[in-house]
Formats: sequence, C-alpha cells, structure tokens
Amino acid sequence: MVQAVKIRQDNAPLVLSYMGPGGKIAADEVADGFGMSKSQLAETAGLARETLYRAERSRGAKTQGRLREMLEIISRVSEWAGGKEQAMAWYRAQPIAAFGGRTAEALVKDGKAAAVRDYLDHVALGGFA
Repeated sequence: MVQAVKIRQDNAPLVLSYMGPGGKIAADEVADGFGMSKSQLAETAGLARETLYRAERSRGAKTQGRLREMLEIISRVSEWAGGKEQAMAWYRAQPIAAFGGRTAEALVKDGKAAAVRDYLDHVALGGFA
C-alpha cells in the first residue's frame, strides 16, 4: 500500500496531503482522513462502490479525477467552513441556490465540478451566493 504524504502545509491544497509519491491520490488515506469507509467515499465522489476496493481501478484516470475534484472543492471551502470535516459536510449537504438547490456533491457526480469551482471563485471575489 502506498502511504500518502501526511504533512500538510497551511497554504497547500488538501489534495496534496492525500497524494502518494507517484502523484496518485491514496483513497484509503482519504477515507480514513474523513472517517468514512471506502464505499462511503466512492458514493460521495460519484463512483461505483467497488471501485476503491480494486487497486487498478482506484488508480484509474476517472477515479483519480473524481477524487481530485472532490478534494479541490473541499479544500476551497475548508477555511471558511471551519475545517475539512465541516467542508465535507457542506459539500455533501448544503444546497446551492445558484444550482437549483443541488449540492456540490450532486454537481460533481454529474461531471459539473468546474461549475462548482467557478461558483466558489465568484463568491470568493465578493459575488452573491
């Protein structure tokens, strides 16, 4: 099993703290870091439940992309949410009015992570939520 880098610098994106030496996100470490099972993490990222239990699939481009998108969004909101756990709660449960009440989780599952990032950029620049 590849060990993810455990040290996170204050300004470093959250995704880097879960990245192993080969540049791949260690799904086991992400699940542990958020107190989830791999099945729960897969569901949260919009992946099939068994995906994270198979090494070759967990290192695949689609899986890595979804995990990266999820972690990038959580990283963006963690400071104002009060930490990564609160950011995960926001990601999973907070309806976003600009997207018809859909959550960031639902949008990422539908392949709309870029729209969520654009929305967060807009809010960060002082735009209305």
